Amino acid sequence: MKVAILGATGAVGRTMLRVLDERGFEVDELVPLASERSAGLEIEWRGRTWKVQAPRPGVFEGCDIALFSAGASRSLEWAPRAAAEGAVVIDNSSGWRTDPEVPLVVPEVNARRVADRPRGIIANPNCATIQMVVALEAIRRAAGLHRVVATTFQSVSGAGQKGIAALEAELAGAPYGETPFVAPIAGNVLPYIGKRGADGWNEEEEKIRFETRKILEIPTLPVSATCVRVPVRVGHSISVTAELEQPVPRPDLEAVISRMEGVEYCPDRDPLPTEVAGTDTVCVGHLRVDPDLPNVVHFWVVADNLRKGAATNAVQIAELLKRA
Repeated sequence: MKVAILGATGAVGRTMLRVLDERGFEVDELVPLASERSAGLEIEWRGRTWKVQAPRPGVFEGCDIALFSAGASRSLEWAPRAAAEGAVVIDNSSGWRTDPEVPLVVPEVNARRVADRPRGIIANPNCATIQMVVALEAIRRAAGLHRVVATTFQSVSGAGQKGIAALEAELAGAPYGETPFVAPIAGNVLPYIGKRGADGWNEEEEKIRFETRKILEIPTLPVSATCVRVPVRVGHSISVTAELEQPVPRPDLEAVISRMEGVEYCPDRDPLPTEVAGTDTVCVGHLRVDPDLPNVVHFWVVADNLRKGAATNAVQIAELLKRA
């Protein structure tokens, strides 16, 4: 199988390569792609040296799958070209998530959607959305969903390599000139991810609302989020409140969450981002039924945003395509 990776030198692109190798995904030929600035660099992978190229017409010819993680503008430019040259594009950016002709896929939740791709593009959801909907889907199967409220605590790696570099520079006492953040992040929390609209909602908060509805296929589900950047290198944490269609005893909720594919339920401890870093598991803990509203539950969900929140989810989609 011939696989292209656009954004191969970035944080998620490098993680994609690692996950492909760990999961034993068949790759006969690799086409690593990045910006003109990175063209000519060499990547060592599976005992071979692969030269990084800048994307150009014809570079996707013969590719079965193209994994994209190079930002929305690059995806909007190159995904249609890659699809026209015969590759199925799995795009990690926000560029195609709202397109009604592009499925937005989390394999544990809506794997069947990979077959419905009229544009030859499949979108990988926002990192925070992925881990939240896996947990929500387990609960929905038991009790339905009436409303979702979430507060996210998102690591600096969600802003890419520049986010990691900014935190590390600040911790070393040196301001980082190309910081992607609106204020210093070390020792701080920033309730500002993405542009803020005139209505007060940040771009990241709007993404979570739209994407949760699309993936769960509940277009009118009330979803609201407050998204916060925190000085954690890897691993997003989310506090979720879900109003259910009917009350469900806590032991029953624990059982359905424990049975959910891709989820580890932690009844005796609160999962932490330091524990999930480097893993592909969505960890759920601190589950409570509201003492005043029996049809409302609260829980804590943590996952590695570079892996399950991006690279691993994309590779899982590629695995679905390979089996189809």
